[in-house]
Amino acid sequence: MPSAAQSEMSGDQMNDSNSEWDGTGESVVASDLAAMSQRLHHVFSKMSGKDLLITGGAGFLGYYLVQAPLAWNDANPELDPIRVTVHDNFLRGVPGWLSALDSPALRTVTRDVLAPMPEDEPRFDWIIHAASIASPIFYRQFPIETMDANVDGLRLILDHMKERADGPNPVEGFLFFSTSEIYGDPQPEHIPTPETYRGNVSATGPRACYDESKRYGETLCVNFAQQYNLPIGIARPFNNYGPGLKIDDGRVLPDFVRNVLNGEDIVMLSDGLATRTFCYVADSVTGYYLILGNAVDNPGEPFNIGTQTPEINMRELADRVVALGAELFGYSGQVVQKTSDDPEYLTDNPNRRSPIIEKAQRLLGYDSTINIDDGLRRAMRWYEAQPER
Repeated sequence: MPSAAQSEMSGDQMNDSNSEWDGTGESVVASDLAAMSQRLHHVFSKMSGKDLLITGGAGFLGYYLVQAPLAWNDANPELDPIRVTVHDNFLRGVPGWLSALDSPALRTVTRDVLAPMPEDEPRFDWIIHAASIASPIFYRQFPIETMDANVDGLRLILDHMKERADGPNPVEGFLFFSTSEIYGDPQPEHIPTPETYRGNVSATGPRACYDESKRYGETLCVNFAQQYNLPIGIARPFNNYGPGLKIDDGRVLPDFVRNVLNGEDIVMLSDGLATRTFCYVADSVTGYYLILGNAVDNPGEPFNIGTQTPEINMRELADRVVALGAELFGYSGQVVQKTSDDPEYLTDNPNRRSPIIEKAQRLLGYDSTINIDDGLRRAMRWYEAQPER
């Protein structure tokens, strides 16, 4: 089991590796990937010369899940590269960032997660199952598809792992993307929330297709890990943001930033009192790879991945975006409150969401390193540089 020193850099090392960022959108990604390559060297060294499959790799988290091992390959040319394969149905087309990647170690395959594994695919040594709709706006539009990916698509992979478990080439590590939404709307005494909290979740509400399918997905993972001795890790992400999250995704931060870049007032469709902690995506993806790389030591274990501070409300987030917009772009708008046309827009929306990450710190050497002001600045500069905005 790696120590914190093996898995993570110190704060000073992290700051040094991020010094390449010069405040422009063009350098954000390069800086983040350089830092992640260093922080994850211990994990990526295990994958050297191996095949990594990422399902749903064209999505938000896929942006850094795919690019981080490729950046490690480039930074360590003397080592055998990690061969990365992305499986995605590409219903919205192949994203520009993915088609622009020029690496002999990258393959993309158009495949629905409910389809059997193609016979001509390699025997993947490492697998990340990130194929799922994660934005509330979209998973409420496609509830059946959301449940299918989180349950049936997952089961296909777990059965594949079971079949290979006693053979010459078993899967070395598997990561299932769950969600912090499995906790539902925790009672105040359970916030910040540990992994042991069992949740306060509606089985029939508008978010249930996502929340409950992720909960059942975790149950599948735990039982496969226990019954068949499989190296399965479970990630519970807490409010990721940053590069890769499309500006039309429908989540709160890209909505706010789109308003700023369009010179519009920021529209808040709530009273702004709900609170969250926000984790910059380079930190969170580092945590996800730490779970994957250490799944053999923690089979079936769920890990909160996020940041514990600060817990801020949506109005404060909007005010921070306004202030940064004024500083970076000369933005002169304000925050206005409106009511959503969707009568269930806020139904089952948690009042507070904040993780306890002690377990990931202790067992994985994980911690978040980029504070919210720096993360928001990076995200806004990245959005500014995107042609599709």
